[in-house]
Amino acid sequence: MADSSFDIVSKVDRQEVDNALNQASKEIAQRYDFKNVGASITWSGEDILMVANSPERVLAILDVFETKLVKRGISLKSIDAGEKEPKPSGKEYRLAASVKEGLSSENAKKITKIIREEGPKGAKTQITGDEVRVSSKSRDDLQQVIALLKGADLDVALQFTNYR
Repeated sequence: MADSSFDIVSKVDRQEVDNALNQASKEIAQRYDFKNVGASITWSGEDILMVANSPERVLAILDVFETKLVKRGISLKSIDAGEKEPKPSGKEYRLAASVKEGLSSENAKKITKIIREEGPKGAKTQITGDEVRVSSKSRDDLQQVIALLKGADLDVALQFTNYR
């Protein structure tokens, strides 16, 4: 019998992020505490740019955006807002956040190490590019690996694809 396998990836649905950003933008335009403060949230190339006249308001914009992301089922681990410290730029404050996609080689190595040390003995891992393939003769082993990784405290959002 052939081995069963699945891939561990870290991908983000760009359309859902865009929808969350548009919802946050509409809410910011309508909310009373954001009136006349120059508050906005927009795409700036690949990054998301939040602008307001005080650092507290920029962080409030980030909070609104994160709320919209959670409602759309996007993990907050896939958004990197740096150290969450708005930078002054003239009379306004700016904060740039980026969308993290793909597994870095360090994270892929961490995942394979967790599977080797704590996972079932029959599970084999293989790093290919920005994803990790896990294979085993037993589908139960693969289920255990998925449960193990969902419980692990990693700083990246994981999805499990190509389960066969």
